[in-house]
Amino acid sequence: MQDATAQMAMLQFISSGLATVAVPSTIHCDHLIEAQTGGAQDLQRAKDLNEEVYNFLATAGSKYGVGFWKPGSGIIHQIILENYAYPGVLLIGTDSHTPNGGGLGSICIGVGGADAVDVMAGIPWELKCPNVIGVKLTGSLSGWTSPKDVILKVAGILTVKGGTGAIVEYYGPGVDSISCTGMATICNMGAEIGATTSVFPYNHRMKTYMDKTGRGEIAQLADEYKDCLVPDPGCDYDQVIEINLSELKPHINGPFTPDLCHPVSDIGAVAIKSGWPLEVKVGLIGSCTNSSYEDMGRAASLAKQALDRGLKCKAQFTVTPGSEQIRATIERDGFAKILRDVGGVVLANACGPCIGQWDRKDVKMGEKNTIVTSYNRNFTGRNDANPATHAFVTSPEIVTAMAIAGTLNFDPEKDFLTASNGEKFQLVPPTGDELPSRDFDPGQDTYQHPPADGSGVAVDVNPASNRLQLLEPFDKWSGTDLENMAVLIKVKGKCTTDHISAAGPWLKFRGHLDNISNNMLIGAVNSENDGINKVKNALTGEYGGVPDVARHYKANGLSWVVVGDENYGEGSSREHAALEPRHLGGLAIIVKSFARIHETNLKKQGLLPLTFADPSDYDKIRPDDKISIRGLSSFAPGKPLTAVITHGDGSQDTIQLNQSFNETQIEWFKAGSALNRMKEIQQ
Repeated sequence: MQDATAQMAMLQFISSGLATVAVPSTIHCDHLIEAQTGGAQDLQRAKDLNEEVYNFLATAGSKYGVGFWKPGSGIIHQIILENYAYPGVLLIGTDSHTPNGGGLGSICIGVGGADAVDVMAGIPWELKCPNVIGVKLTGSLSGWTSPKDVILKVAGILTVKGGTGAIVEYYGPGVDSISCTGMATICNMGAEIGATTSVFPYNHRMKTYMDKTGRGEIAQLADEYKDCLVPDPGCDYDQVIEINLSELKPHINGPFTPDLCHPVSDIGAVAIKSGWPLEVKVGLIGSCTNSSYEDMGRAASLAKQALDRGLKCKAQFTVTPGSEQIRATIERDGFAKILRDVGGVVLANACGPCIGQWDRKDVKMGEKNTIVTSYNRNFTGRNDANPATHAFVTSPEIVTAMAIAGTLNFDPEKDFLTASNGEKFQLVPPTGDELPSRDFDPGQDTYQHPPADGSGVAVDVNPASNRLQLLEPFDKWSGTDLENMAVLIKVKGKCTTDHISAAGPWLKFRGHLDNISNNMLIGAVNSENDGINKVKNALTGEYGGVPDVARHYKANGLSWVVVGDENYGEGSSREHAALEPRHLGGLAIIVKSFARIHETNLKKQGLLPLTFADPSDYDKIRPDDKISIRGLSSFAPGKPLTAVITHGDGSQDTIQLNQSFNETQIEWFKAGSALNRMKEIQQ
């Protein structure tokens, strides 16, 4: 669990009444550190600001048997790759980029905190059996092409919803040309196509990585059972994509969505035609997707070429090490100095700007600008909360080259730079060792193991805190159909979990449900007026913010629904996007289609995630309608429900709504939440 989602997961676990976790579990402090001036200063500031939350997580970990990785240890997915993932393990994480572990042949799946609570409680974890998409890799990587280009290309092919309900399995002769950490990069960004997870078959690159990270015994076992860790002969995939790595060119995706795919050679012309700013204001490398020793080495090889010609980055340049081990090792081996010398700022070992933890000062809010990152996600406002920032995701090598050149209109395979002496020169393709020739430098010890007996440990939550709040159980289902609910908002277009529950400055309230609910749907576009955070209050006739209107409805006993578009809830695994509507009086979310994790999170909290049987019925709903959902007395798996839409003029439409509940999930709904149901079973 990362610290932003661990707060709510541990609060839910505490309310379950169990004494200790049933499976090995860890907490990783990586989300609450804001990038401002540099690693050491930002880390100390975060420790001071978040002392109450870190203390809660550390003591809750000690009490309930959960390992605690302190702030500064690194990003959860890098720590897992270095310490916990191994071929054949099934691991769940409360973060959507958990599939990073697929680079070590693991099945690592991102979930909401309530799923984590089930697993920590020893309850079987379930998932609708996914399809398997096969990606056959032939040829081999070379030159400017990197592992990141594989997933950028796949995202362009499958789009942000093409992997929904599927595991992506990479196979073929091209696999062996990719490093273990490169395979992790590809699996990590599989979250952006909606995939349940992604996985690579076990090979010698994984063995070498485990040997280098102190897990030689596991590597030996994996060798013995190799036949269990590779595709079965003659296996049949539900869909096959083939990519020739020898022909694959460097790519860059964006802006505003991670599946808008362009060859780097085309992006300058496309940007000019589209009116996107060409000047690169900031280049940002690192993050959980691309912060390996190999990534940093290849970026440094380009920075060194620029320095040797008297150049520094024209753009601002930031470097985020993925872990304390990576930070210490690139310091020892000189990469960090090269990256600083070319103009880079080495940030804390944390998520930072990738998740919006960035105190950006160089542009004004609303100012149109371009940034390039080696991150995985680039939704509107994702990195700096500025909706006018055009964010592009690409490899660390291309980010570094564009930061040196200062423009999107730069193809390092054919374009020239001008040295300080006026000579024209081309960058030589990047090089870098997969792993350090010496062992990794572990750096500072940042791990706290739980005591053998934590029963005497006290976990304090101050009732006056604005950061932490113990949870009250949600109400049970009334036993009747849901009648005359207001439409709080009819959402138009893309609505990610960032739109539903923004991160950035709101991360500090992730342990306080009532406070964080003040960000509910404030980023969603209202179909009535194309406005953001501006909806009409059906009781007063006045316009207000979405959370304010929801609170007014709740105070006056008026239940409500949200109506949404395709792939509703894509992106992060944050369950706050489900907890907040439930807390503020919502009963159902009715959309054209859902992203997997968000749909499950809604069920866990006792809400009804429903889809239009006919997607065009979305158009029948008006902002001032009242909606009744009928058929709940005979609620059963596979059986549609009926919605009666009563319009303002008194006329009605009746439509069919589909649902994907199984028997267990229906019990969650009836009990009011999965946690309520867990307590019922224990009694």
